[in-house]
Amino acid sequence: MQNICVVFDIGKTNKKILAFNESYEVVYEKQTSFPEILDDDGEACDDLFSLTNWLKSEFELLKNNPDFSIKGLNFSGYGASLVHLDHQGNPIAPLYNYLKSFPKELKKTFEEKYGPLVTFFSDTASPDLGMLNSGMQLYWLKYKKTEVFKNTKYSLHLPQYLSFVFSQIPQSEFTSVGCHTAMWDFTKQAYHHWLENEHLESGLLPSVSANQVAIKDGIPIGPGIHDSSSALVPYLKTIKEPFVLISTGTWCISINPFNEEPLSRRELESDCLNFLSYEGKSVRASRLFSGNEHERQIKHLSSYFEVDSDYYKNVKFDYKVIQALRKTHTQATPDKTDLGQLRECPFVERNLNQFKTFEQAYHQFIMDLVAQQVASTKLVFGKNTPKKIFVDGGFSKNPIFMNLLSEAFFNSEIYASEVAQASALGAALVISEHWSGNTFDDSKLKLSRFF
Repeated sequence: MQNICVVFDIGKTNKKILAFNESYEVVYEKQTSFPEILDDDGEACDDLFSLTNWLKSEFELLKNNPDFSIKGLNFSGYGASLVHLDHQGNPIAPLYNYLKSFPKELKKTFEEKYGPLVTFFSDTASPDLGMLNSGMQLYWLKYKKTEVFKNTKYSLHLPQYLSFVFSQIPQSEFTSVGCHTAMWDFTKQAYHHWLENEHLESGLLPSVSANQVAIKDGIPIGPGIHDSSSALVPYLKTIKEPFVLISTGTWCISINPFNEEPLSRRELESDCLNFLSYEGKSVRASRLFSGNEHERQIKHLSSYFEVDSDYYKNVKFDYKVIQALRKTHTQATPDKTDLGQLRECPFVERNLNQFKTFEQAYHQFIMDLVAQQVASTKLVFGKNTPKKIFVDGGFSKNPIFMNLLSEAFFNSEIYASEVAQASALGAALVISEHWSGNTFDDSKLKLSRFF
């Protein structure tokens, strides 16, 4: 029987359960996805009921598996999403999608009370992102969903809700509350006063560090951790010199835990922000919606060239194709690329009939994506170019993306990391003292350098 730590890793698209042994190897893995449902406004959202039932049933399956003895349980999940609970601890509202639009009139009244917004968002170290600032979801709930608001006892960020399902402890946690929520005042390292002014007590829960556990039925249960912060943990535990991590998934997030400079207005406008690490320290990050863009363009390209939707996975990096495209097509450059919120990739402006093959079009798409990525990643550098840049997640397995990134950042060492489950591993690592006596070393990162 193996001792394991169970981690639920809940992404926007994929929901996973993983088990790590005491050597931090994945010994069990299962993945699912649920069709989106409609919220009470008729807009798409994650199915919280199905997710909650799945969490419970999958955990029971592992608990009853004779091969394993569960010694720890933790969660990593996407941010900017709140679960509102009633006085009995039951969800009282849908899991509203962070891509819902924030009403203009509410923004106006908020600015009148707490503006100017430039100062407000500078203090909370986040761009103005509407519903992606989860604090604004509380404000919206108060004024637009008054019945739900009246009956809400706790508003938990998704990773903390996942933990609550098992621990029944309502709490906040630094990586969730500190990531573009507009709730945390980085100048005071405390909740911003506007939450108290608005009597948003449901969101004003005590914030704990991600390594704090509750014991339930003899199992240490972590409080959950925001997936971007979690992906950083394996690197912070092993790499001692300054580095930048590009964590790729639905969002491609460039993270620099060694840049403590204050955010400029330009950086805020370019979707740059500070968040809190699992230790409560400030971390600089910039974001692109590249994984989502990749998904959209693959559908478009596959349909146009009449190929299978997985065809792109077999496209090899071909520098001759790159050179030819640079001669025949105007190229996007990092200095001219647009990085505001949810900006589309320059590729959307291109006409597909300019490309003879899927391979050619796909190379051009990734070239455009990398131009945006380079601009976004440079925003987190600060005064010094990092010696090492690590890429994990889906794009780390994309040879075109990795080779072009290496070419662009020729002054840094570029590594693809094979810690494909970095978010889940990070969640296991932050509570490792409670379930594993072993240290984690950099050989487990399985790094491949690109030249």
